Amino acid sequence: MLGCVRMATVRQMAQVITAEGSDGRSYVRRAMQQLKTQGLAETNGKHGRDPIWNLTPAGLKALAAGNELPPRPRAGTGARGIRAGFGPHGIAVTDTILAYGGRHHLTGWQVEVNHAIKAIGLSFSTDAVLTLPTAASEVRLFEVDNGTMTRARLAKEVWDYERYAGYRVWEGARGTVGRSYDFWARHRYTRSRHFPTLHVVLTGLPEHLLQRRLEALARDVEGITIAVLATTLLRLQRGEPWYELAVDDSHRRRTRYPQVFSR
Repeated sequence: MLGCVRMATVRQMAQVITAEGSDGRSYVRRAMQQLKTQGLAETNGKHGRDPIWNLTPAGLKALAAGNELPPRPRAGTGARGIRAGFGPHGIAVTDTILAYGGRHHLTGWQVEVNHAIKAIGLSFSTDAVLTLPTAASEVRLFEVDNGTMTRARLAKEVWDYERYAGYRVWEGARGTVGRSYDFWARHRYTRSRHFPTLHVVLTGLPEHLLQRRLEALARDVEGITIAVLATTLLRLQRGEPWYELAVDDSHRRRTRYPQVFSR
């Protein structure tokens, strides 16, 4: 599990490896202590009273050698983020992953996935990306807001996805073919017919404040041309419906970003 989500508490790991409805935290604690003794796992902070666990470099190397996960971009262990104070956010991302399918699609997740287009100076990291094992390799993007950023910054992060989706490049090494294509469709999500839906999960504050935050986000992203769904972590854990903030509109997106089509 730690190879997929990068950081987790004993409670979260027990949700995955023990039978539903049972409490396997004691078993997980013993197992993690054994991995710690072997130098494969460690703790670098706490979430409340619970230690936050992550794999060490040796643990990641052992995991890769066992071929237990599909190939994925190289990523850190999570230790640096925990020590820098990002433990609560990382745990919220793990809670989101567990609430959205849990153990059923665990190996289909990647965390802190970078999206960058150097030509326009755009670079951001998506908290979690899920690729479902379907014929079209359906992809879903997840941003988790732990209530620590301003509303304006949250809205900007959502709009960055539209900028990414709107960027187009020309065919040929020097743009001599005369046709352009979506950057994301050629270089990132090659099997997706539409730009992946962005799921925004709000947490870290009382529900009534999160509701206000959600309503403000809906106003701030009005008119955006990518599909955006939003909810709170508690509602996601309860299985409640998502709020639809926007739908994908590739035609309108192309008219919004005409300046990108330069040779």
